[in-house]
Amino acid sequence: QVQLVESGGGLVQAGGSLRLSCAASGRTFSRYAMGWFRQTPGKEREFVAAITFSGRSTVYADSVKGRFTISRDNANNTVYLLMNSLQAEDTAVYYCALDTLNRFSNNWRRYDYWGQGTQVTVSS
Repeated sequence: QVQLVESGGGLVQAGGSLRLSCAASGRTFSRYAMGWFRQTPGKEREFVAAITFSGRSTVYADSVKGRFTISRDNANNTVYLLMNSLQAEDTAVYYCALDTLNRFSNNWRRYDYWGQGTQVTVSS
């Protein structure tokens, strides 16, 4: 089993920044690809960013490229999402997820474990 706990969400003005954290426990975190997704009411979960188990490769949704940065600290079992230049359209519940098959995917269905989510609200 894996437990993922997100933190760092909140209310921020447009143009501001937030850093989300996702702390993992229960498995060898450093072996698995991780992803960040977001969701708004009535919409499907949307890919934001993913990172390989080593942290050497990352991939982003076009909508966040150049503004968001995903990173990980395998020594502390944590993955981060630094969000800069936030826009009202970034308002959502943000989830981290772990893929035990290391597919490094933008498809939420390929992730096996999920956190409870953290709300990010950007006021314009």
